[in-house]
Amino acid sequence: MYKVRIGIIGVAGRGTIAEHWHKSKRAVVVAGADVNEAHLAGFKSRIGDHVTTTTDYRELLDRKDIDAIAVLSPDYCHEEQAVASLQAGKHVFCEKPLAITTEGCDNILKAWKSSNRHLMVGFNMRYMNIFRVMKDIADSGAIGTIKAVWVRHFVGYGGDFYYHDWHATRKNTTSLLLQKGSHDIDMIHWITGRYTSRVAAFGGLDFFGGDRANDLTCPDCPDNRTCTEALFGTRTQCAFRQEVDVEDNNVVIMELEGGIKASYLQCHFTPDYHRNYVFIGTEGRMENSEPEGKVWVKTRRVRERPDVWRELADRTYEIKKAVGGHGGADPVICEDFLDMILLGKEPVATPIAGRMSVAAGCAAAESMRNGGIPVDIPPVNV
Repeated sequence: MYKVRIGIIGVAGRGTIAEHWHKSKRAVVVAGADVNEAHLAGFKSRIGDHVTTTTDYRELLDRKDIDAIAVLSPDYCHEEQAVASLQAGKHVFCEKPLAITTEGCDNILKAWKSSNRHLMVGFNMRYMNIFRVMKDIADSGAIGTIKAVWVRHFVGYGGDFYYHDWHATRKNTTSLLLQKGSHDIDMIHWITGRYTSRVAAFGGLDFFGGDRANDLTCPDCPDNRTCTEALFGTRTQCAFRQEVDVEDNNVVIMELEGGIKASYLQCHFTPDYHRNYVFIGTEGRMENSEPEGKVWVKTRRVRERPDVWRELADRTYEIKKAVGGHGGADPVICEDFLDMILLGKEPVATPIAGRMSVAAGCAAAESMRNGGIPVDIPPVNV
């Protein structure tokens, strides 16, 4: 059996999903690139001595024994590396967000269109059981035609994940409505089957940021024994340093194609971590609980004829736990990437979907930094 030969750009953090391709019977990981030598050493120990490593990702693009590239580097690197990989004739798996600007996404799409190669976005939530169940329920018509969506994202580890490293500045992320919110915006798009056309948003830096020195780290801070945000791992930059300028509290209202109204709330200093989704249709509503692993469907009485009412029973769906990272999504999304290359199957997470989630997030960031003005989503420019 032919195996897809994969090179990894960014071998730590999200780069650890390379292990799923390493274990697959249809792929082999042959090389990794990272600017951090320690990360490369860890990558080699996990994958095996057969892999070659480099600090220059361009070396992977020149190799004839690499068919596909997985771009798993920090967000601000995605545009450059995805475009270069496609232009080099490689299939590309690009972690979300596709880029940190709408224009950057369109540049990737242009390179994809002219490359005759496959491109896939790392929207692993599309592969999680709980959201696949919700998608199936919506598509079945059980709640009728969706008219409203409410999403609350409690980011209980917001400081740990985003405010102690590069994520905390606009120059690297634009907004956490991309890095974190692109998942949720994409779920709204995917489950409704509609893209956002217009947004308005409000947000602020209500907890993190401050007057601490930009070079201050938790181990060196005199307050590390009392600070609730002190960390001693790999993310140790002070979460209250001066350069932090990415909002930690966001409220977005959205109008989707077809007139669907949606709201998205994201907060990074809550004590708990979960996502709560509500979809309301003409015949009922659907809601999830991530902590409980449940989806509920409640329905309205429907009058089919003057003398006939259809009573729809409420239902509770128990979601089976899956093995693997991100609720079992990581091994599935890695196999979907191989299906795309080997079988020509369109991936569940498409390039256009990746672009549209970023476009909505960028428009929301523009709105909230300009007094909450409504901002239209620009059409795809390829």
